[in-house]
Amino acid sequence: MSESQALLSRISANPDIFGGKPILRGLRISVETVLSLLAQGVPQDEILDDYPDLEPDDIRACLVREEALLRD
Repeated sequence: MSESQALLSRISANPDIFGGKPILRGLRISVETVLSLLAQGVPQDEILDDYPDLEPDDIRACLVREEALLRD
């Protein structure tokens, strides 16, 4: 499994959680939320402090997913 695939495996979608929006590791933290915070300029360390269940690789997974979507 490539590093990108390993990161993407952290993301799932369940129709019963957030209307099927992609979330991280079943934490009820959406990829959209993380990307929105990054787009607003919130530093990664602050995001991790505000969401203590998140790991740095979760943020990387969001970025890898977005990059993959933009390539398609």
